[in-house]
Amino acid sequence: MTLPPDDFDPPHGTAIEIEPGLRRVLAPNPSPMTYRGTNTYLLGTRDLAVIDPGPAIPAHLDAILAAVMPGQRISHIVVTHTHMDHSPLAAELSARCGAPVLAFGGPETGRSAVMSDLARAGLAGGGEGIDQSFRPDQTVADGEVIQGDDWTLEVIHTPGHLGNHIALGWGDACFTADHVMGWASSLVSPPDGDLTDFMASCRRLQTRNWRVFHPGHGAPVTTPAERLEWLIGHRLSREAAILAALADGPQTARALAERIYTETPAALLGAAERNVFAHLVDLTSQNRAHSQGLLAASAVFARND
Repeated sequence: MTLPPDDFDPPHGTAIEIEPGLRRVLAPNPSPMTYRGTNTYLLGTRDLAVIDPGPAIPAHLDAILAAVMPGQRISHIVVTHTHMDHSPLAAELSARCGAPVLAFGGPETGRSAVMSDLARAGLAGGGEGIDQSFRPDQTVADGEVIQGDDWTLEVIHTPGHLGNHIALGWGDACFTADHVMGWASSLVSPPDGDLTDFMASCRRLQTRNWRVFHPGHGAPVTTPAERLEWLIGHRLSREAAILAALADGPQTARALAERIYTETPAALLGAAERNVFAHLVDLTSQNRAHSQGLLAASAVFARND
């Protein structure tokens, strides 16, 4: 799941300009799932868009507000998706600065039909935690343009990591949040994550000639085309490994994860199991595998040969 190590280790709480008109404030929430912490972006020179305010940490709220310089105001708060490390601070920031909160929708918006069925059957958890109370002031649609006085953002619906996940195009740059990250492959954990959607979103991003990706975690991705190719290849190699393992006979997602993710720390094996289950659901939709009984995280899966 992890890319080669990088030297990304900026201080928490400091607004750092990463290109003209764009600053990043790193939230103090490092973890195995968030790397150094959540990247909060401040876009603009007068009217500012805050992209992904982050977790509800008072010190991070103070850092965002402190980054607003004389003559500036926060005019938009844009949330890319409703995981607990991205959206919870939005409401308090809005209350403090008066800017509306924009997002694709609430926690279940954009969820695919198969994932909705799994959720109704009781599958939950296994991810980064959902901000169940999140409600945007304004919903945005795929293709919609959000505009400030000297910037525009194009909404690109990129479900996969989460159904309501969006990327934001800013000219030839793209804020990719957790779909394409600067340190690891994205977690795809049903019923919130859908691998079929994830792969389609990767291929959609491939249709554009991007200069740089600004991710939700980690350093800027300066070779976007190569990273997307790596992400797709990484997933296809996992798919091939799962099918190869199933050639030895039916197995559960847990057994497959233990067999395939041999270098994954024990603390992350649960996430690996959910990734495998995401692949199994996708393989089922492709009619290349099936569950023996109801489709569920604990089901035994077999190849369709």
